[in-house]
Amino acid sequence: MLNSTLKKESVAKLKQEVSDYELAAKRAQNHAISLHNNRTIAVDVIKSVEDYVNTLTNTPKEFVQEFAQININTASFKVLSEITYDEKTMIKIAGGGSAAGVAAGVATAAMAPAAAMAIATTFGTASTGAAISGLYGAAATNAALAWLGGGAVVAGGGGMAGGSALLALAGPIGWGIGAASLLAGGVFASKKNREAAIKADNERIKINKEKRKLQATTLEISKLLNSTKKLTTQLNQSILQFVTNIKDIKSFLQFSQDQRDEIRAIINNTESLSKLFMKEIGEN
Repeated sequence: MLNSTLKKESVAKLKQEVSDYELAAKRAQNHAISLHNNRTIAVDVIKSVEDYVNTLTNTPKEFVQEFAQININTASFKVLSEITYDEKTMIKIAGGGSAAGVAAGVATAAMAPAAAMAIATTFGTASTGAAISGLYGAAATNAALAWLGGGAVVAGGGGMAGGSALLALAGPIGWGIGAASLLAGGVFASKKNREAAIKADNERIKINKEKRKLQATTLEISKLLNSTKKLTTQLNQSILQFVTNIKDIKSFLQFSQDQRDEIRAIINNTESLSKLFMKEIGEN
């Protein structure tokens, strides 16, 4: 039949592109999970530094201010990490009560909870920081969810813009191009050869574009993961060594000048680590 070969080739290429996209999405999910796990370790190391400094007397007032900022930088990550990412939450993030939002929420709910949490914290921690500033408990959780979802648009942009990052990592079914469902439903089989070939090619081009964006985002996540790992390890080693060396000194005033400089450097590095939580992903 005329253009039959063209149709078969176009549909085959589309199937391959969908498969490639889903593989890229899985890689991004895995990187996001690794970043979340390492950020969880970083939070513990940051807390160990703060806990130690709090045992000291006569510390400079700027230490209090620095730790206040450090806690602001990590607050959103902590809130997002405590949310249960079930289907109801996914629907809220993906698009509220709209039909598309419900469908997307169901699609993303199929993801493992660890992956959903990792993605939300990877893409939402920086943008939700201002939204939850000064809030605690349920109020902070609701504000963060609103910012991740439709509330981000209402508030003037930022955030995940209706959960688009979460949907992107759920694959084509999640983000609405519909190639996967078209293939599964045999839509192309009912179309004329040339029409089916053109539609398949158009869908493939869209997916390829999104795949390339996702691959670039994965590279960003990887770089942030490496920076977080490195600084967390260095900070943990520094505070452990410092505590071992100063023995039983409990007052900042009893520190030598070198020891004062060293604890200041440790606090500065703690703040640097906390700033990594505020780095935007997918904005470039």
